[in-house]
Amino acid sequence: MSNPYNEALGATLIERSIRERIVIVGVTFPGSDDETTEASLDELAALIDTAGADVVARLIQKRDHPDHTWFVGKGKAQELRELCLEVDADTVVFDNELTPGQQYNLEKLLGRTAIDRTAVILDIFAQNAHTLEGKAQVELALLRYRLPRLRRGADAKLSQQRGGVGTRFGGGETKLEVDRRRIKTRISRLASELEELGATRSLQRQQRDRSGLAAVTIVGYTNAGKSTLLNTLTNAGVLTEDRLFATLDPTTRRLALPGGEPVLLTDTVGFVRRLPHGLVESFKSTLEVATRADYLLHVVDASAADPEGQIDAVREVLNEIDAGAVPELLVFNKIDLAGGDAKRLLDDHPGSVAVSAATGEGVDLLLQTLADRLRSISKVVELAVPYERGDVIASIHREGEVVSTTDDDGQLRVRARLSDASAGRLAEFVVGAGDP
Repeated sequence: MSNPYNEALGATLIERSIRERIVIVGVTFPGSDDETTEASLDELAALIDTAGADVVARLIQKRDHPDHTWFVGKGKAQELRELCLEVDADTVVFDNELTPGQQYNLEKLLGRTAIDRTAVILDIFAQNAHTLEGKAQVELALLRYRLPRLRRGADAKLSQQRGGVGTRFGGGETKLEVDRRRIKTRISRLASELEELGATRSLQRQQRDRSGLAAVTIVGYTNAGKSTLLNTLTNAGVLTEDRLFATLDPTTRRLALPGGEPVLLTDTVGFVRRLPHGLVESFKSTLEVATRADYLLHVVDASAADPEGQIDAVREVLNEIDAGAVPELLVFNKIDLAGGDAKRLLDDHPGSVAVSAATGEGVDLLLQTLADRLRSISKVVELAVPYERGDVIASIHREGEVVSTTDDDGQLRVRARLSDASAGRLAEFVVGAGDP
């Protein structure tokens, strides 16, 4: 049996010779304004460019609520049809989520594919998924998106069978005659595969926990510079590009802080406003690295048009994956591009730091601040270690920060800051808690 992932997204694996022409549509609802809608459409345009297509026009409407049939009003839908003909658009992308019925009605009226922001983000993830787990996670999210949109029979019309953002999610490229049972079977199988991969990841996590090293996870809005920061701090060699969602797979490296104590530093997938719930659900096994971290480095693009909005969007996703309670250090990146905005952001967020991951400016302060924060949440324990147990002494130095050592009748008294995991593993040598 052929793979639905390859059928629906195989075109992402080959270079596109012709870029699709896209019209984007935004709707301003009560509680928002046109400026906010325009900013959201700017981000949608960046997403579409990342997916490999070109925005040739945009349309905005104010409404009290979405129209049940076309999302926009009937008159605006007709205006959209005329605009598509005028600019010779291949696809229409709505910044808001469309119901399957609205999508179907729009395609009948417009005579071309109509998709939403979710479909574009799924497309980008599909292009950037490289590991077995990443591909399975994207395929699962894609099939969950496609399932309620399947239509059969006389109403099923086939569009051109070519690669592109719109054609993978509407019309013929999605092969509307695909049997629902087959899709559901594939979803079930993928869920089982991800459970098995999750078990493997859990085992790896347990091995890291036994190492006793503190876990620090880098989170942030897409293209905020997370991977660049990881490379700057650890020489990780992770792919960095000036594009959205350039990396999806987590990378973990060991990092020595200024006091000598080592930590495990992990980069994660970037977030975005209204990140599709299906993607969050499918990537939970990957994103849980943030829930289990001792500290989060929340990287923010200080040069972005709306850094505060990006902070809120990241925190919203963190809350959705139950990582909202993990302590965070705000890191305002790209200060070489931000000008005076960086100082304003630092003033508005006491305790934050500013860096340029590209030039290295501010990195020393970041490391020192992180070390201080981790010390503040770690315990100082006192251990009595026989002189002949050099392996234990080495473990203490490797896994924590030694505060002091004294000789004591054939043994060494060591006061050190250790994680709970390290203190538990060395419990037979622990004789008490020391003062910080």
